[in-house]
Amino acid sequence: MSNIEKISIALTPDMAAAVRQAVEGGGYASSSEVIREALRDWQTKQWVRQKQLEEIRRLVQEGLDSGPPVPWDVEAFKKEARRRFEAQKSEE
Repeated sequence: MSNIEKISIALTPDMAAAVRQAVEGGGYASSSEVIREALRDWQTKQWVRQKQLEEIRRLVQEGLDSGPPVPWDVEAFKKEARRRFEAQKSEE
């Protein structure tokens, strides 16, 4: 890690204590390691959020592109669901 930039950050006392405990507990060699891992986790979380947002946008567009809404017959849906359930039951 020869190409590093040092920066200063401010943490709440609880956060600073958690970082120190992570190092003292032997899980990390330095406070910097703790912070770097936290940043990698944050980056991963941001990437996942972005992918989820892209998927939501894609699905919304798919819905818009599918045309105008059509009325939904709840009773017909229930009737078909019951028919399928009974057919499946009789196959067992």
